[in-house]
Amino acid sequence: MVFACDKQEIVNTEITTETPPNILFVIADDLGKDATPGFQEGQEKPFMPTFQNLAASGISFDNLWVYPVCSPTRASILTGKLGYHTGVLEVEQDISLSEETLHDFIKTQTNESYDTALIGKWHLSNTATDPNTMGIAYFSGILGGGVSSYSNWNKVTNGVRSTNTTYTTTELSNTAIEWIGNRNKPWFLWLAYNAPHTPFHLAPSDLHQQGNLPTDETSIESNPLPYYLSALEALDHELGRVIESIPDGLENTIVIFLGDNGTPGQVVQSPFRTRRSKGSIFQGGINTPMVISGAGITRKGVREAALIQSTDLFTTIAQMAGATVIEQHNSKSFYSLLTDANATKRGYAYMESSKNGEVSYTVRNEQYKLIMNANGTESLYDLTNDPYETTDLLLNPSAADEEVKALLLQEAARIRK
Repeated sequence: MVFACDKQEIVNTEITTETPPNILFVIADDLGKDATPGFQEGQEKPFMPTFQNLAASGISFDNLWVYPVCSPTRASILTGKLGYHTGVLEVEQDISLSEETLHDFIKTQTNESYDTALIGKWHLSNTATDPNTMGIAYFSGILGGGVSSYSNWNKVTNGVRSTNTTYTTTELSNTAIEWIGNRNKPWFLWLAYNAPHTPFHLAPSDLHQQGNLPTDETSIESNPLPYYLSALEALDHELGRVIESIPDGLENTIVIFLGDNGTPGQVVQSPFRTRRSKGSIFQGGINTPMVISGAGITRKGVREAALIQSTDLFTTIAQMAGATVIEQHNSKSFYSLLTDANATKRGYAYMESSKNGEVSYTVRNEQYKLIMNANGTESLYDLTNDPYETTDLLLNPSAADEEVKALLLQEAARIRK
C-alpha cells in the first residue's frame, strides 16, 4: 500500500441505486465514543434515537482515527491529505486556497452532476469568501472555531455576514432543510454542527431530556456533563428533522455521521482520561464514532473493525457519488466495505498532532499502536489486549516488541514521504 501524495488508483464502479444517491455528511463537534450510544465506552449516554436508527440500519465503525482537534480533521477530509502535507496540523492554521476540495473533486469526477454545499462550521480560514473560493458552491454557517453564545452568533452565507439569534443547531438544520428542498439533482451536503462544542449550555427544553437544570455558570462548571449531553440530544433531534425533510427519506440518500475529535477533558468518561481525551493522540482523542447508513448499504446493524483514517472519507464519499478514483493522496476508499465484509482493508492507520509546530504522530496495525512524541519519547501498546493504553510495552520491551516498533516506524516513514 503506497500513500505518496501523487498516488491515484482508479477502478470501475457501479451505482446500485436507480439514480446517483444524495450524500449527507454530518460532523458532531467534540464527540467521542464515550458519549455516543451503541459504543461500549462511557457510562452516561445521551438520548439519540436518530443516530441509533442510523446505526440499526447501517454500519458502526469501531476503528476510525481522526485528528485530536477539529481543523486538521476537517482539512484531511476536505483534501484527502494528511496535515503533514497540507500544513493544517493545529487549529487556526489556514488551508491553502489552491487545494482541490472534495466538493470540486466530486464535480469533476461526475461531470458536474452534483450540487454541493457546506453548512455549519468551517474553521479552516478567516476570510468570509474562502469556502466559495475553494469550490463550495454554497456555504452558510460559522467561519471560525465556534460561537460564544448558541443564541447570539455571527452567520456567514456565501461571504455575507449577519447576526443570528436562533439556536445554532436549529438554524443550521433549518438552512440544510431549505437547501435540500431547492435541489433538482443529486446533492452532497457537508453538515458540520458546532454542537456539542463549548460553551457548555442547556439546550432548548423541547430538544432534550436532561431535565430542568440550572443555567448559571457556576452550576454548569461544577457538573458540565448533562449540559454537554443536552446539546447532543438537541443535535440528534434536529438532524432527525433534516432527514425527514429529504424526499423519499433514505431510499436514495446515504448518511455519514462522525465525531471530529475526542470528547473534551471536562466531560470525558471512563475508560478515557482527562489528559488522554481531546487534544491527545491516545485513543480517547483520536478514535471517534462513525456510522454510515442509507441507500446501497447492504450490511445492516453490524459493527466494522476495519482501520480507517479521516483522509479515507475523501475518496469514499467521491466513490459514493460515482467517482472511479479509489486512492488519491493519503485517501483510500472503504466504499466496498459498505456491501462486502470481506473487502480489502487498510493494514495500517496513521494520525498526527502538533503543538506550537512540534509534531507527534501515531501509527498502528490491527493489533499494535506506536506513539512517537515530538519530545523524543515513545510508547507501544497492544490494542487487542489493552485497548485503552494502560501498559506501555517499551518500558520493558521484548525482542518481539522491538520488531513491532521497527515495522511501525518503517510504515510511518513511508506514509510521511
